[in-house]
Amino acid sequence: MTALDYSKLKSRLTASRIIRALIREGFQLERGSGSHHQYRHSDGRMVTVTYHHGNDTFDTKLLKSMIQTQARWTMEDLKRLKLIPKRGL
Repeated sequence: MTALDYSKLKSRLTASRIIRALIREGFQLERGSGSHHQYRHSDGRMVTVTYHHGNDTFDTKLLKSMIQTQARWTMEDLKRLKLIPKRGL
C-alpha cells in the first residue's frame, strides 16, 4: 500500500464515492451524528467518514486513515471497488 500516492487520490475521492464503496464492501451505517458517520463491517472494522456534503473531499492524512488504517483496504481492493484505475495512479 505504500506505493499509493494519497495526494493524487484526494481530489478524486469524494465522501459519496467512499460511502458507496463502503456499502458495496459490506459496511453498514451504524451511527450518524451531524457530520460524523460511522460504518461497521461484520468482521469488526469500523470507518468514520466526516463530511457535510457528498462532494466533500478529504485531506491526505484523513484519507489514508480511512482507507489504510480503518477499512484496511489494499491497492487491489481499491482497484476492485473502482476507486482507482486498474493501472494505478
